[in-house]
Amino acid sequence: MTGAVRPIELIARKREGGELDEEQLRSLVMGMLEGRVSEAQIAALLMAGVINGFTTGEAKALTRILWDSGESLDLTSLSGPTLDKHSTGGVGDGTTLLVAPLVAAAGGQMVKLSGRGLGHTGGTLDKLEAIPGMTVGLEPARMLRIAEQVGCVVAAQTDRLVPADRELYALRDLTATVDSPALIASSVMAKKLASGASTIVLDVKAGDGAFMRDVADAEDLARLCVTVGQDAGRTCAALVTDMDQPLGRRIGNALEVAEAVALLGRPPQGRLADVALELAALALSEANARDTGARAGAQKVRDDLVRRWERGEALERLEQMIAAQGGDAKVCTDTDRVLPAAPVIRDVVATAGGRVRRVPAREIGEIVARLGAGRARKGDDVDPSVGIDLEVEVGDDVEPGQRLARVHARSEDDAERAVDAVQAAVEFGDDGQARAVVLSRVLLG
Repeated sequence: MTGAVRPIELIARKREGGELDEEQLRSLVMGMLEGRVSEAQIAALLMAGVINGFTTGEAKALTRILWDSGESLDLTSLSGPTLDKHSTGGVGDGTTLLVAPLVAAAGGQMVKLSGRGLGHTGGTLDKLEAIPGMTVGLEPARMLRIAEQVGCVVAAQTDRLVPADRELYALRDLTATVDSPALIASSVMAKKLASGASTIVLDVKAGDGAFMRDVADAEDLARLCVTVGQDAGRTCAALVTDMDQPLGRRIGNALEVAEAVALLGRPPQGRLADVALELAALALSEANARDTGARAGAQKVRDDLVRRWERGEALERLEQMIAAQGGDAKVCTDTDRVLPAAPVIRDVVATAGGRVRRVPAREIGEIVARLGAGRARKGDDVDPSVGIDLEVEVGDDVEPGQRLARVHARSEDDAERAVDAVQAAVEFGDDGQARAVVLSRVLLG
């Protein structure tokens, strides 16, 4: 129908607020990959869509186009329910290191394709590669073997999955069109659909360190992602969680691995553990609903997960996964000896007392990135040893001279700058009160 329509006419239609159908969008996106449509034209389409808004129909169509552009993982050979989770990114967000082994301990199977950190946000692959010997570049057959034997595997997305998304995202990054809800949803969901799991749970962040600063905007994005996933025949649900302050207390690649191991070695406690439990419980409950037609009671599922956590079952699965991926599994029993350590460690102390009003996630993440834990652009090297240990969170009462954090740095100069930056970032005030870490749930159908 639209094969004869020129790209410029479709771009003009979107510029005027019109809606493009799947065939029209496919001709543009695939035309870009095949060299028939210029990057400048796609950039114009992206900007027109961000200004005028992409519709839900366009988001679904873009998802299918990106998904169809490459291969998909086939998980049908796995014996248990297949589950996946995705976070929209944040600071101190080590939930994958907790959720994957926890789901596996409860009988689920998770093949998790993760990414690397960029800017102020951390990446799961960078965290795992802080473990000596850990391999994240796995072929599908090996992923499936590990998932069947252990129950979970975390690996890098291959170049064969959703290649169109990489090209489109690169242009979004260059044209300030990254934070469009429809473009975020189509990018996220195309990758999740190509990863093959029957049940997908999303952790959509809201707040200072998130793409979506406003909770209502985050809820809209969560609903859109869930709608797209369910339209594609997957069971899909989402949490909206707080990213006004870092989720975990330890920020930096090796530090976040150490925190995950420490958390799994004792009864679950704290914001990071709470989100991990809620995500795992939601995934298992939704998977049960897919299989039986009825959701298991969320509290019952959560209680079972807590018991498994306390018995050490999740830590055991993490240890098995690390070993299966070539990593030094002693990281789960002798953490400090195995993980790399920064040569300089300096305390950050409070210059005045009061109630902690703000620990800004984005600023803390940027400080950690400047220490060397993050990258300004893809391909930059990261130092796995550096980062920040936070010892306070919003709502804590602090005395003058009390330690607020510890900085792990490569040099005295780096440490001094980071200490000053953390002292300036942490704010005090009588109105300091942390909001709930799980802000809302999105369940459709």
